[in-house]
Amino acid sequence: MNYPDFSVTVPIDHVAVEERVARLNKRSIKKESKIFALKLALSMMDLTTLEGKDSEGKVIQLCQKAKMPYGPMPDLPTVAAVCVYPTMVRTAKNAVKGTGINVASVATAFPSGMAPLSVRIDDTKYAVDEGADEVDMVISRGAFLSGDFQQVFDEIAAIKEACGPAHLKVILETGELLTYENVRKASDIAMDAGADFIKTSTGKISPAATQPVTLVMLEAIRDYYYKTGKMIGMKPAGGIRTAKQAIQYLVLVKETLGAAWLDKDYFRFGASSLANDVLMQIVKQTTGQYQSPDYFSVD
Repeated sequence: MNYPDFSVTVPIDHVAVEERVARLNKRSIKKESKIFALKLALSMMDLTTLEGKDSEGKVIQLCQKAKMPYGPMPDLPTVAAVCVYPTMVRTAKNAVKGTGINVASVATAFPSGMAPLSVRIDDTKYAVDEGADEVDMVISRGAFLSGDFQQVFDEIAAIKEACGPAHLKVILETGELLTYENVRKASDIAMDAGADFIKTSTGKISPAATQPVTLVMLEAIRDYYYKTGKMIGMKPAGGIRTAKQAIQYLVLVKETLGAAWLDKDYFRFGASSLANDVLMQIVKQTTGQYQSPDYFSVD
């Protein structure tokens, strides 16, 4: 295996990153483009339930919303995936069968990652054996912050091998990485080790996804593409709650990576609470009237 040079640290101009985000957020979007963007955002969502009280009934309900986000508008796109714990993968897989919706599963002792590697590998294999199309793993932030980048790389590579045919989404938990430079280094390590997607957060730590951190990760993806010709996906997760924010993220992707990444195979939103606001805005843009939140299911 060819290892990257872990001593390389890409300098990040903090002021430039934050100014670029602020500048892109001022873009004006016409009504027709806004409706297109809202439906695109809906098609890129991973509807998620990751609670200790999850039951088969709750997962099936989530899958019903994934298949038909809003009953009065049956022509709306389905979401990209539903994300559940490994023990709920089989239930979700049966519920979305034949729809094209993927089943993603968190693994590797989510959200802490604090388990022996052998346990995390078994967790991953179990999720894939149950039918998971995608696996969301968490990196060892303690190892990373201690400077043991080799361990982080080797663990990601081992989990990637355990995934078999399933795609691997590597969660950096950027809120614990402290600096943009650390976010960039962790992004580079994850991609070099075999990640199909890099993801900001578990949603269990604050801050979760932010636009400046996402821009740093998108630029890492861009540079990796220039170096290897391989397109890596991006998933901001946690803290994205409004349709306005979702559109801002789409602008960020388009301006940094180009239109090819505006596809559910390369960009996802990990924010179930976002779905209803996007649906409300689609109804508003289409009919001219707001619907009460009570008309949308709470999942």
